[in-house]
Amino acid sequence: MTVLDDWVTAACAELDLDPAGVPVSGVLDVARDVAHQVLRPGAPVTAYLLGVAVGRGADPAAAAARLSALAASWPVELDGTVPAE
Repeated sequence: MTVLDDWVTAACAELDLDPAGVPVSGVLDVARDVAHQVLRPGAPVTAYLLGVAVGRGADPAAAAARLSALAASWPVELDGTVPAE
């Protein structure tokens, strides 16, 4: 096991969740996409929003794919500004 596995297991125990149902790689992929293509602080906020959506019944993989696609299409330059149209 890795430290991340240990953390997820402990956090799930604290929140009374089944760690087997946590799509760790999907959440990390979305966080990476947002951090690199939108802005770094957006990654944890987006992970939270993904969790809220899944908690309300959204399919985890589909919601993650939609968020990654949104991040990929986001019109922000590397300096954090929106390009002129």
